[in-house]
This record gives sequence, structure tokens and C-alpha cells, in this order.
Amino acid sequence: MSQSNFLNMDSLSLQDINEETEFIPLMTSEDEEEINSESLPEELPILPLRNTVLFPGVVIPITAGRDKSIQLLNDAYNEKKEIGVVAQKNKEVENPTKEDINHIGTVARILRVLKMPDGNTTVIIQGKKKFELNEIVKEDPYLIATVNEIIEDKPANEDKEFKAIIDSIKELSLDIIKQSPNIPSEASFAIKNIESSSFLINFISSNMNLSVSQKQDLLEIHSLSNRALETLKYMDLEQQKLSLKNDIQSKVRNDLDQQQREYFLHQQMKTIQEELGGVSYEAEVEEMRAKGKTKKWNDKIAQHFEKELVKMSRMNPQVAEYSIQRNYLELFLELPWSEFSKDKFDLKRAQKILDRDHYGLEDVKQRIIEYLAVLKLRNDMKSPILCLYGPPGVGKTSLGRSIAEALGREYVRISLGGLRDEAEIRGHRKTYIGAMPGRLIQSLKKAGTSNPVFVLDEIDKLSNSHQGDPSSAMLEVLDPEQNSEFYDNFLEMGYDLSKVMFIATANSLGSIQPALRDRMEIIDVNGYTIEEKVEIAKNHLLPKQLKEHGLDKTHLKIGKKELEFIVEGYTRESGVRGLDKKIAKVVRYAAKSIAMEEEYDVKINKDTVVKVLGPARLERDKYENNDVAGVVTGLAWTSVGGDILFIESILSKGKGGLSITGNLGKVMKESATIALEFIKANAERFDIDEDAFNKYNIHLHVPEGATPKDGPSAGITMLTSLVSLFTQRKVKKQLAMTGEITLRGKVLPVGGIKEKILAAKRAKIKEIILSEENRKDILEIKPDYLKGLNFHYVTEMDEVLDIALTKQKVKNAKKL
Repeated sequence: MSQSNFLNMDSLSLQDINEETEFIPLMTSEDEEEINSESLPEELPILPLRNTVLFPGVVIPITAGRDKSIQLLNDAYNEKKEIGVVAQKNKEVENPTKEDINHIGTVARILRVLKMPDGNTTVIIQGKKKFELNEIVKEDPYLIATVNEIIEDKPANEDKEFKAIIDSIKELSLDIIKQSPNIPSEASFAIKNIESSSFLINFISSNMNLSVSQKQDLLEIHSLSNRALETLKYMDLEQQKLSLKNDIQSKVRNDLDQQQREYFLHQQMKTIQEELGGVSYEAEVEEMRAKGKTKKWNDKIAQHFEKELVKMSRMNPQVAEYSIQRNYLELFLELPWSEFSKDKFDLKRAQKILDRDHYGLEDVKQRIIEYLAVLKLRNDMKSPILCLYGPPGVGKTSLGRSIAEALGREYVRISLGGLRDEAEIRGHRKTYIGAMPGRLIQSLKKAGTSNPVFVLDEIDKLSNSHQGDPSSAMLEVLDPEQNSEFYDNFLEMGYDLSKVMFIATANSLGSIQPALRDRMEIIDVNGYTIEEKVEIAKNHLLPKQLKEHGLDKTHLKIGKKELEFIVEGYTRESGVRGLDKKIAKVVRYAAKSIAMEEEYDVKINKDTVVKVLGPARLERDKYENNDVAGVVTGLAWTSVGGDILFIESILSKGKGGLSITGNLGKVMKESATIALEFIKANAERFDIDEDAFNKYNIHLHVPEGATPKDGPSAGITMLTSLVSLFTQRKVKKQLAMTGEITLRGKVLPVGGIKEKILAAKRAKIKEIILSEENRKDILEIKPDYLKGLNFHYVTEMDEVLDIALTKQKVKNAKKL
């Protein structure tokens, strides 16, 4: 029996019914005989019930909700007619027919109709006798059917077995009432005072915790003895469950008391937190657990997360470690574990994007297309570590963004300039207050995928301190054989970086740690020619600046000649950053004129450029004449690209001393000393009077004394300058040279050839002298860069002098 429903009368107590009906629902034997003597009408209005079964003699309250049921009850109550009550087979059916209701039901009389405070109608009915449904004769406004009375098979009064069953039912009922604290004690009084055996069985069957179908099965048992026995089985099962439950409660009561105390305290804390506008800690843990189930984790990560989550649930939320643990778990949930963006392998589209965003840089673009091609064919290639090496402003960083767009990947950039704390790469251990993961893990969290294009900007400017060496920490990041399990101190687990495409940028390779450099594929990104700068300015820089200043192409037009004038006269860099600033200044001139409603020429000419930017300041880059002996044009490499420089030498009376000026480094001074000693040793070959070395002091100078200069590249230039000075022979016009010399007169190769070639073109040089071993460097340069240049490849210093010096002496040559 149900503890909550036994003798509960569907939530309407016996006292309520007595007060409303002045009727005691405990049927006596006389009442039963009187009911049995009454005959049934041939037709009855049928009331289908959704959730209960009515037994003969039992009083129950029902709430009418359907319009047909309300009308039926009102008509029957007003006319004092009996009704037929049957249970529905499926309670979801709204308008039941004969097939939807059971054929065995109970005749009932309406005791009282009550209007409830909520507006519903509650009717109290009492069952009288059972009937069998024959035929539905009418469906509107409610069901009316013909019925047959069912006479129950009752045992004889002297049947001892039946009496024993009845006694057992009473004893079990009283025992259940006693064991259950939810059943009122008045129920025992009611059970003891029931005289009729059939009513006792019906009363208990109606109030047991059984389903509608089980109660219907009991109603359809026409033998009272069999129904009593079946009722006793249900009661015995209920009594066993109740005894077992009480035993369990008795065993765990002490533990439950402590747990209940903690539970109530937690519930109070939860309520206080919610009132203050926060989220309860328990809800926070469950929310994290639910999110964790949606992540694409392997078993190892999932187990680690669950372990850390349990650890947090056991922590006191007031301690500092709780917030660290929560941040740790939130990072776990936000990281894109095994989430990858789908690569786009349309190589033609990728080529268009690279060409659209960057003019020139053919070698770099070719390497990117090669990478995409291999990845398309294999689909499992580990991402290479590319290092774009070149001067500032040539587009190394922006190239990374174009690669990300071409691949269809997320773009992430980390500036490494000045980074000196190893924890910025590897993260802090989470035992410290304020601990954070490394910048790589943080950036992956923001990217939302595990395979972005990662630009490590200015990797050559990493520094170290007492806090560790970040460049050493980068070794694991940039090693394709190790970064599949990159260990972050805060994360405390390996994270797969093998699908990330790392692109590093650097201005100088000398400051990069050798082991780190070995892990990267170096790609030279050299400077641009004047023609390339003009195209970049026309197609990229000018449209960008117009947009940034709120203008369009109708407000300002700059022709190719004017752009070339700006490039040659106002910029000397390998990149285009300085050019971008000059164009921005011209655009601001137009913006100011428009804003102040002043007249200006939409099409910019050279005069306007000079007016806005001032006179051209970089004419010194251009070639100077070699009419004076001892002046030679050399080629140099700088951090911003190639440049030309002039070596000047002069003689003055003295005792053969050598003076060197121009802010030169140790290597460059040594080159000057080597050149002079080589000339002294071979004076006869060069037709130089040996006494001259004792009569004159030699002064060698490299202009732009404020700029530091060093390196062996000016060796042949210094030697040529000194020979020209001592022989008073002119150097050929529009000729430049670069190369290292030895005491034996050998010409050695030097670096930075492409940058030096571009500088020579800017200076209108026509001929260039190089070491024979630099021929391979020329073959790697794009042919367009070499147009208009004539190269001389040499191995000996004699060849340099034969090419560079004319036989004609300068006018007013000194007599040495």
C-alpha cells in the first residue's frame, strides 16, 4: 500500500467528506444488502475517468475538467440519477469512444457537487455495484449506454479460508499503518470498524498504490474470494518493502543526520549566493562537468579533467587556491582540443590571394604554394617552421595574414621583441598566485582552433635574463618532432602543436640562437626595386591611405612618375614602410584642403610633392662622378637593405702614415691595412714609385661618419681607391664593386648580394664587380632585377684593377 495514498481518498480526507455530505463512508452489511436489492436502469450515462478506478461502496472525490463530463454530472445531480463510471484505457484520449474505455465499471451515485476556490468542480461519488457495458446508444452531449448488472460470487458465511484471508488483510493493514509515519492514525479506526468483508476488500483495493490497469484487473475479478486473495498478495509485497525501507533507514540514520546537516548548510549557502546575484559553487562544478562532456577529449585528458574537477569540488571556495583551480579548469574547457579548421587546397585561389596582397616576393610565394601542394597530396604533413628573414617593411608579418587567408585558417600573431621571461612561453606553475598559461596556449584559446597560422614576430629580438632564456623554451615549440606534446607549466599536460603552421620573422639571423635557427627553414625576403615600390604604392599603399583618411580615388591621383620621384627622393629603405608614411603625408594634404574648402590639384605633380614633402633629401644615394683619383663606389649591406658608399683617399706630405676615418669597425680597418700592404708589396707591378710610401701620408675616409660601418665587403673597393690614388688613374664611370681581399690578392665572396644589387640599380650603376664565387647568388636573383646591369666576376685583384681603372690619368695629376 502507498504510504501517501492509503486511506487518503485522492487528497480529500474522510473528515472533509463527512463535513460536506453528512455521510460516513463506512458501509455496513445492511447498506450493502439495500444496494444489492436495487435494480439497475437499462441505460446509464457513462462517465470515463482518466486516473482512477471506482469500487462498489467506496466514496471518492473526482475533479471534472471536460465539458461533456461537467454537463453529465450536473444533469445527473439535478435529476438525482445514477451514473456509470468506467476507467479509460489511455488517459491521453480527450473524447473516448467505446473502444477507449474498459467494459467493466461501477454504478455510482452523486453525493455532492462542490465548487472549489480555483474554479474547478469537484464531485463526491459513491460506488454501488458493478456492471458490464453492452452498447453505446448515444454519444452527444455525453455517452449513454445499455448495461448488464454483474453479480459477484461471494463465499458462504462459514467459509473458514475466506475469513482467514479477511483477518490477514486487516492485520496487514493495521501493521502498514503502524509502520508508515505518513498514514494518519484515524485510518486504523476506520479499518477496525468496517463490518462488510466485500467493502473492506473494495476499500483497501481502491486506496492501494497500484496503477489504473492493476486496479481494473482487481475490479474485473468477480469472485470475492479470489479478489481478496489477490489483494492480500499486493499488501504483503507492500509490507515487505516498507519493512526493508525502515531497516535501511535505521542503519543509516546517524550518517544521514550528519549528511542532512551538511546538505542543509550547503543549500542555505547556495540560496545566499543566488540572492547576492552569484552562482552557487555546486552549480558551477556541474556546469563545468556538463561542458566537459561535449569536448572532443581523449580518455587521458577526460580523466585528468574529472580528477581536477573533483579536487575543486572539495576545496573551500574562500581560499585563494580555489580561484586558481577554477581558472585552470576554465582554460581546459576553452582550449580547442582536437578542433581543427578545414584547410582550403585551392592552389589557384591561394596564388591569387598572395599576389593580391604582396607584389614581388616570388620565392616566398612559391614556397607557400609548394607547402599547400604537399599538404593536399598527403593530408598528414607536419607543418614546417618557416622563418621569413629580411629588412623591416618588406611585408614579412602581413605575409603571414595572407597565408592564413589562403589556407582558410585562423590568424594569430605574437610579438616576441624584448621577451625575456621563459614563463611567457611555457607558462607559470599553477601553485603560484596569479599563475597564467604561456602566450602560445592563451593565443590558441583565442583562436578557437588547434591549427592556426601562428606568426612569431621578431624572433631575433628575444632576450634572456635571470628569469630564464625564452629562446631555449622556443626550441620545443619549433621542433616538429617534439611539439606534438608541448608541455605548458600551467596546463600540466602535453598539447599538440604539430598542426600549427609557425611562421617566424627576423631582421637578422646573427642574434638567433644556433639551435633555434637550425629548426627553421630560412626564406630570404629582400628589398624591392624602384619599379616594385612604385607598383606597391600604386596598388596597395595609396588605396589604403585614402581609405584610412576618409577619401577615395576621385579626391587624389598620383601618377607613376610622381610615385617614382617620391621613392627616389624621399626613401632609401629596402621595404616600403617609409614610403607609406610619405604617401600618407600627401593624402593628409588633400584631406586638409577638402576639410578647409581650399582649392588644390587632384592630380599631384612634382611641384606639389616638393611643396608637401619638402626638397628631396636623398640625392646622395645617387652615383657621383669619379673624375677625382682615389674615389671609388662600393656596395654595402645595412639592416634596412642595400646601400652604396664612397671610398675616398688622399695623399699629404709626411712620413708614410695611414689614417682611417668614417666610424669604421675593426674588420673594415683591417681591410684598409691589408690593401695598403698589398700595394706596397706589389708597387713595381702597379708602376708606383716605392719612395712615395715614405714621402706621403695616406688618409682613407668613408663618408657619413655618423653611421657605424664594418665588414670585409669594402676590401677591393679600398684597394682600388689606393691604387687609383697612387697611379692617379680614374675609375670608370657608373661602376661599383664589393668583395673581400687577402694579402695574396685573392678576391673572396661576400653576402647580401641581392640587397647590394638593388642599391646599385637605385643609384643608376651600370657595371658591378663581384667575386667569381658570388656568381651563384646572381643566378638566384629574379632576372627583372638584373636588367641594365653588367657583371664582372673576378678571382684576383689584378682583374679588378684592369676592369675598374682607366689608362687615362686625371687632369692635374700629382707627380709622386
